[in-house]
Amino acid sequence: MQHTEAELAQVLHTGPFHLALRTALSVRGLPLQRVQHHLAHRGVKVGVTSLSYWQQGARRPQRAESLRAVKALEEVLELPGNSLLRLLGTEGARPEAGRPAARSYRSLLESSGTVERLLTAMGSPVDGGLHTVGHHERVRIGPGRELRQRESQHVVRAHRDDIDRYLAVHRGDPGCDPERVAVTAGENCRTGRVRWDRGTGVLVAELLFDTRLRAGDTYLFGYGFTDGTGGPSREYVRGFSFGGGQYVLQVAFDEAALPVRCRRFAQVSAGAPRGARTDLTLTGRHRTAHLVEQGVRPGLVGIDWDWE
Repeated sequence: MQHTEAELAQVLHTGPFHLALRTALSVRGLPLQRVQHHLAHRGVKVGVTSLSYWQQGARRPQRAESLRAVKALEEVLELPGNSLLRLLGTEGARPEAGRPAARSYRSLLESSGTVERLLTAMGSPVDGGLHTVGHHERVRIGPGRELRQRESQHVVRAHRDDIDRYLAVHRGDPGCDPERVAVTAGENCRTGRVRWDRGTGVLVAELLFDTRLRAGDTYLFGYGFTDGTGGPSREYVRGFSFGGGQYVLQVAFDEAALPVRCRRFAQVSAGAPRGARTDLTLTGRHRTAHLVEQGVRPGLVGIDWDWE
């Protein structure tokens, strides 16, 4: 599949590294052998196998000579200076002082690579041919502090013809058994294929629409996941590869397990520092915290909380 300059600009901003590299190679139309040749002319020796592993996410350049090769890759692929190196450098970002990280950057990176692999295996293009117009997501935390359930009411607009499905992604908390996660298709859709990866707790579910969409058509559908298989949950994060419409997130806590503090946050990428922090107050008899994003940007947004 041939990617576009717009997709390249977005993934250089959001990461991860391997997807940015693969997209750049696609946009420039350079086979790996040709890239190796250009690098050799710059005095940089790197094998085609290593380049292939880097773009697949199977390996990550870490040694000094590998980082030098990445710098040369930016020149060969005509990318902004440090755009690829920055995506590698974010792995060193530290969590906020005094707060244990609910998910390490490495686990987020592994799960994002797994998601991409599962989506590719199910024949999905980069954005599925759909843009989000509005997304209302409800997350329920159970009495054992576990992520018990999440439900979505989703409105999308097709920007290509012949779109008849959506691939929904569930990332469980550490310890999640995705084989035991149940998928529920709500209004205007039904469940198709379901694939998962036990090591990362990632599950991808195909939701089949009741009709085929043409470019410009909008569609409303609902779906959900019932989990409860992971350990204590400390955050809920939603990633966006593309800008879109409104996103509303509600997190409801069981009365037997109420957090002492909730916060909204945003990140430009998984390893970047968390910014736009705002304390949230639990409201209503369901003890719910929420956020509203009027126009989402590429990156991540979510709610995290402290149990004690």
